Amino acid sequence: VEAKPHPDADKLRVCQVNDGAATVQVVCGAPNARAGMKGVFAAPGAVMPGTDITLRKAKIRGVESNGMLLSEREMGLGDDHSGIVELPDDTPVGARVVDVMGLADPVIDVAVTPNRGDCLGVRGLARELAAAGLGTLKPLDTSSVPGAFDSPIGVRLDFSDVDADACPYFVGRMIRGVRNGESPAWLKERLIAVGLRPISALVDITNYITMGLCRPLHVFDADLVRGNLTVRLARPGERLPALNGKEYALDGEMTVISDDHGPEALGGVMGGERSGCTEATVNVFVESALFDAVRTAATGRRLSLASDARYRFERGIDPTFLAPGMEIATRLIVDLCGGEPSHLVVAGGPPAPAAPIRLRPLRVAALGGVTVPAEESARILTNLGFAVLAGDDGDLSVDVPPWRNDVDGEACLVEEVLRVHGYDSIPVEPLPRDGALPPLALTPARRRRALARRVLAGRGLVEAVTFSFMSAKETASFGGVPDPLRLVNPISADLDVMRPSILPNLITASGRNADRGQPDAALFEVGPQYTDDTPEGQVTVAAGVRAGSTGPRHWDVTPRPVDALDAKADVLDLLSAVGVPVEKLRLTTDAPGWYHPARSGVLRLGPAVLATFGDVHPRVLRELDVKGPMAAFEVFLSALPPVKTKDGAAKPHLQLSPLQPVERDFAFVVDDRVSAGDVIQAARGADRALIAEVRVFDVYAGDKMEPGRKSIAVTVVLQPTDRTLTDADIETTATKIVEAVTTRTGGTLRA
Repeated sequence: VEAKPHPDADKLRVCQVNDGAATVQVVCGAPNARAGMKGVFAAPGAVMPGTDITLRKAKIRGVESNGMLLSEREMGLGDDHSGIVELPDDTPVGARVVDVMGLADPVIDVAVTPNRGDCLGVRGLARELAAAGLGTLKPLDTSSVPGAFDSPIGVRLDFSDVDADACPYFVGRMIRGVRNGESPAWLKERLIAVGLRPISALVDITNYITMGLCRPLHVFDADLVRGNLTVRLARPGERLPALNGKEYALDGEMTVISDDHGPEALGGVMGGERSGCTEATVNVFVESALFDAVRTAATGRRLSLASDARYRFERGIDPTFLAPGMEIATRLIVDLCGGEPSHLVVAGGPPAPAAPIRLRPLRVAALGGVTVPAEESARILTNLGFAVLAGDDGDLSVDVPPWRNDVDGEACLVEEVLRVHGYDSIPVEPLPRDGALPPLALTPARRRRALARRVLAGRGLVEAVTFSFMSAKETASFGGVPDPLRLVNPISADLDVMRPSILPNLITASGRNADRGQPDAALFEVGPQYTDDTPEGQVTVAAGVRAGSTGPRHWDVTPRPVDALDAKADVLDLLSAVGVPVEKLRLTTDAPGWYHPARSGVLRLGPAVLATFGDVHPRVLRELDVKGPMAAFEVFLSALPPVKTKDGAAKPHLQLSPLQPVERDFAFVVDDRVSAGDVIQAARGADRALIAEVRVFDVYAGDKMEPGRKSIAVTVVLQPTDRTLTDADIETTATKIVEAVTTRTGGTLRA
C-alpha cells in the first residue's frame, strides 16, 4: 500500500502491507519494494525454509517491523536475492503463495550416496521408483535430429596414451540462427523446482538436461570461437576467466577445451566467460563430452570450484549417452530458440561394454538371507535397466547398463535384488549359540587401558604420547637395558634403546614444560615398556608424574609441593576403578631405586606387584637435569588380576542402608615399623559385614611417646543394614577391633 524511506537507514524502506486481512508495517531492504506491487509476505510466526528461524515482531533501526517480504532465496526457491518476488497485478491479495505460484506439489528431498551417480538426474530417480512399483518409467525420445550442413568448427582430442582417459569421447554440433531469449514458463518452473535460477533459454536447456537426464552439456557462442576446438591438458601458465566471473590459473593436470588462441572451458567443471552465450548470441556450438571422474574431482578441489557438472562427472555418468543427450538438447534448442543444426561432430568413442555378470539364484539366499525366485530377480533387474538372459542351468546372465558404474560383480547384483525386493522381507534369525561367534574385538585388557586413561584424565593429568625409545644414558638410573633392547638402526642418536620404563620420558617432558614457564605439570601415559626382546618382556603400564605444586597461588588454599601421597592417591583411584580389591592390597617399602627410599612404596596383591609410587629420587632428577619436587607412579596393567564378575557386573551393586552409621575413634600405640595400612586392615577384618570404612586421621611420634613407638588414630565407620545398633552391639564390635589390631600389629589401645 505504501513504501517510504526509513528515517534512519538509507537502504531500508518502511512499507505498509495489506495481507488481505489487515494492514501491517514491515521494514524491507529490497530495492524493488514499492507501492502497488504484489509480493510474498510472511507474517510473524512463520518458519523460514532451511533455517528453522521463526519470524517475530522486531524493531529495525528503531522502527517496528511485523513479518517479512520475501525474495526467492528466502523462500527456498533459488539463489536470487536481488529483490523481493513480484507477482502479477491480478494476483488476489491474501491468497496462499503456493497456490498462486503452483508450488503446492510435494517436494522430494533425496540424499544420493557417492556411488549412485545415475540418481543425480530426475530420470534416474524415476527409474528407481518404477522398479519399486511406483508408476511406470516413460520412454525417452532420443531419435536423431537430421543435420543440414557440416559444422565449420571441428574437434580434436590431443592426449598422450597415458592421459587418453582424460576425455576419451566428445560429441559436438553447431546450431546457427538461434534466438537466445527468456525460457518458457514450464522450463523455468522446473528449474526453480530443483533450486536453479533461470538465466536464458540456451543456458536453461543445458541445466534442464543436466538435472533431468544427468548429462552435463556446455554451449559456446560459435562466433567467439577462433578456429577449431582441441581437448587437451592445460599448459602451465595458462589462465581461464570462467563464467562465475573469476579467473583461474591452470596446471598440466587439468583438462581444457581450447580454440586456436587458448582455453575456452575447463573440462567437466565450468565454461569460459569469453565464449559464453548472451542475448546477442546467434550461432552456438553445443558440447557433450565424457571427462575422467578422478581428474575432474582433483581439478575442482585444487581450484575450490564447484559446479553441477563437476558434481556429476566425479561420481560417474553414462559414458554412452553423449549422442542421445545431444539429440535431445538439439530438439529443445530448435523448438525454443529456432535455428538449424549441423551434422554431429564426433571425436573418440565410448568405452567397450563390460562383460556380462553371472547371477546364481542361490547366491541371493546365501548372501542376503532371503529366497527370491529367479524369475523375480530377473524382473527386478530388468526394471532397473539391466539386460537379463536366463541360462539352461537356471543361472542368469546379466548385462550391466552403462549408467551403473557401481555394479562390478555378483554380490552387487544380489544387493540390487535385495533392496528392491525389500530388506524388511529378510527373516529375523537368532545368532548361533554353539560357540561359533567371533571373539570380542575389545578385550578386557583393552577395556582396562581405556578406563585407565579416563580415570587419570579425570584426576587432572594430561595424557602424553612419547617415543618407545630413549637414550641409553638415561636408562642407567632405571636399571639399564640388556643388549637385545639396543637398536641397530635408531632414528636418532639419543633414541638408541627401547625404554625399560615410561617414567624417564615423562620426567624429561615435565622438565621441558618447566623450561618454558610451566613448572606445575601432571602427565600420564598408558603404553608398553620393555625388559627383554620377547613378547613376555613387553608389559603395559599406566605411568604418571606430578611436578611442582598442587595448584596455583590462592588466598584461601595454600599450594604445597607434590609428594608421594599424591601419586599414591592416583594409583589407588586407578586400581579401584579397574576392579582391583584395594582393601586387600599390601604396602611394602621396597620400591625401585629411582624412587626416594623413605618416601615411596609398592602395592602388592599376594606376591604380585601391581604398582609402585613415590617421590622421584633427587639423584635421578639431577641426572635428567630436571628440577623437583616430583612424584611418580607406575601401575602394571599386565599384572592386574582378571576382573571377577557377579551377575555380569565387575563391581558389586550399590546397596544403600536407610539406617544411620556410627563412628568410633581408636588410637593405638604401635612399633614405629608398623604401617598405618596394617592397622587399617586389622581393624577392617574385625567385622567385614558391619565395618564400612576405616580411615587414619592422626599419626603421632613425639617426646610424649616411648622411643621406637608411635600412635596411629583411626576412625571406624559402622554401617548397620538390618537393624539399629544398640550400645551392646557397638561395644562388642569395638572389643573385636581392639583385639584384631593387637593380634595383628602388637599394638595397644592408647590411654
